[in-house]
Amino acid sequence: MEAEGSRILQCDHYILLDSYNQIVKGYLRETDFYYVFQIGIVQYQSALVNALIERWHHKTHMFHFSVGEYAVMLEDVAIILDLPTNDLPVTGLTLNNYEALEAECLDQFGVAPRKTECRGSFIKLTWFRGLKDHLVLADDIHIQSWGSTCLAHLYRALCRVTRVNCKEIDGLLTLLLTRAWIRLPFLAPIPGNLRLFPIANRWRNWEHADHPYRFRSLVHFRRALDNLQE
Repeated sequence: MEAEGSRILQCDHYILLDSYNQIVKGYLRETDFYYVFQIGIVQYQSALVNALIERWHHKTHMFHFSVGEYAVMLEDVAIILDLPTNDLPVTGLTLNNYEALEAECLDQFGVAPRKTECRGSFIKLTWFRGLKDHLVLADDIHIQSWGSTCLAHLYRALCRVTRVNCKEIDGLLTLLLTRAWIRLPFLAPIPGNLRLFPIANRWRNWEHADHPYRFRSLVHFRRALDNLQE
């Protein structure tokens, strides 16, 4: 994507999840979600995200630099987030009306949200928060390729922001930034702690150690990426 002057995309920040009920700890391990749930807040650096997006080509799904190309791969998802990538695909129909959502929730949870607790194909998070302490989990657990789903969502978000009228980006920006800090360590706020796993946790709460890094400008990161050498 060509730079759009001073256009700065807003990054939708990850919000730390509520602590889980201890009864689901075993299920988190069985579904391979336990370690990714241990990842804390990895503060975003919006200027760096924007500098990377300017070098994203939606036709190749790669970042293009003066010294070559690189992409975020499934292997990166596995080592950065420790999510499964070789299991059943995450597929299904989009539930775009209340009746379909109601039927699916009744099948999965035994209860369903009220219509006022839904918006389109979305269910309000408050309903799930009220549900979590009363949920009876099934023993029939299937491992799915959540890593593939995360990567596809990131690619979709990166391609979406190539539109001129797009003003924000969501997607898995923790994955995007961590991959950049591994590949281009001179851009990282602090050296990664090699003893922490999943790898994303190596930059957990980095702003406590390098607060000024948050305020580095888009011009700074553009220049750093333009000056890359073999």
